[in-house]
Amino acid sequence: MTIDTSAIEAIVKKVMESIDDAEEKNIPVVDGQDGLFVDMNNAVEACYAAWQAYYRQPLALRYKVIDSIRKNFSKKEVVETVAAMAVEETGMGNYEDKVMKAYLTAEKTPGMEDLMADCWTGDEGLTLLELSPFGVIGAICPSTNPNETIVNNSIGMLAAGNGVVFAPHPGAIKTSQYCVKLANKAVVEAGGPENLIVSTTEASMENTNILMHHPLVKMMCATGGPGVVKAVLSSGKKAIGAGPGNPPALVDETADVEKAAKDIIDGCTFDNNLPCIAEKEVVVVDQVADYLIFNMKKNGAYEIKDKKTIDALADMVAPDGRVSRDYVGKSAKYIAKAAGLDVPEDTRVLIAECDASHPLVQIELMMPILGIVRVEDVDKGIELACDLEHGNRHTATMHSKNVDSLSKMSKMIQATIFVKNGPSYAGLGIGGEGYPTFTIAGPTGEGLTSAKSFARRRRCVLCGGFDIK
Repeated sequence: MTIDTSAIEAIVKKVMESIDDAEEKNIPVVDGQDGLFVDMNNAVEACYAAWQAYYRQPLALRYKVIDSIRKNFSKKEVVETVAAMAVEETGMGNYEDKVMKAYLTAEKTPGMEDLMADCWTGDEGLTLLELSPFGVIGAICPSTNPNETIVNNSIGMLAAGNGVVFAPHPGAIKTSQYCVKLANKAVVEAGGPENLIVSTTEASMENTNILMHHPLVKMMCATGGPGVVKAVLSSGKKAIGAGPGNPPALVDETADVEKAAKDIIDGCTFDNNLPCIAEKEVVVVDQVADYLIFNMKKNGAYEIKDKKTIDALADMVAPDGRVSRDYVGKSAKYIAKAAGLDVPEDTRVLIAECDASHPLVQIELMMPILGIVRVEDVDKGIELACDLEHGNRHTATMHSKNVDSLSKMSKMIQATIFVKNGPSYAGLGIGGEGYPTFTIAGPTGEGLTSAKSFARRRRCVLCGGFDIK
């Protein structure tokens, strides 16, 4: 995709100025305007009132609402705006991939079609098992995928008949507010009630705590790190937690090594490695390790060989074992420059052979850096890959033509997403089958969330009737 830099800058400037206009002119904020509230309690109460009206309406309204959200967020100008805003505000990721993610989310997130009822009939009557709404859902969003998470969750949660209150990340507050306003507009355009999708004018821990413990909020959904997931799991409510991962990519001696190298580079550089599903480290059987590295370098990888330089890079991006936000989602060239490395203009990722205990292998960096570990054979590779994934049960990839080895790893690693012979993003439906989500619930077990994840299973029994067998 060719980027018109001046056009992107104009889009961002226009939207940012619009959002900041009230502050700059000291215009009082109208509580509840466009779904944004100063007070979190007011936001929850308004969403509850909207939900009360929404869930009593025919299902036909839900279809219209979801269709309206899809159409609004699939518009070219909207896609370009949210992609540019996210890059500008967070300083993470890249425009081209965010455009792709925005289209993917709006067009392929499951809606009403995901809510299938079950039934049983027999001598004693008819039983229906249907999916019903929880009510008001509180959704905590990350800065890594702000617009995608809001659109993805809005479609799924509203399809299931709920209302949603978003708690945005402080680092993506303007992008999040823009999406909430647009989503609200889409609902109203479809004939739905105002304030079915709401948020606050400020992002704060106080607001998030109010949301988690508000009695009108019946379910919490958190997309983020281990801290926020632990918090929602301790809220006393039904909770979906989408936590961290450290996805390994394993390559054995039977793999198509040239393709594996390209797939790994494509996957780990997608949106500068921001998605939690992206390849974070590589484990490779020694027999093909040199050839894999050779082909990775052909696809834009820059290899660092000096051990002191490798260690210095680790100290820079993960001082004291904690990831520096200064480099999360930055480009490989940006990171290389900060590390004092002179790399080619087409560098997409920095790679380095390391011991299995090295920070570049052990820590989920969320930036285009790959530690590479050699192993003696595929069995040792599977064992190491499982160890490096740290039991998150999030995502893993493997490149192999040995079905037995693929089966063994899939059983041992227990990942929510396991991609075989492809880039990690195939697990989100990009170049692979299936639907996308940006709330991947490994800790609580829902996996790739969709509309049915946000619905209650309810049984309705009719005794002695409608048996026509």
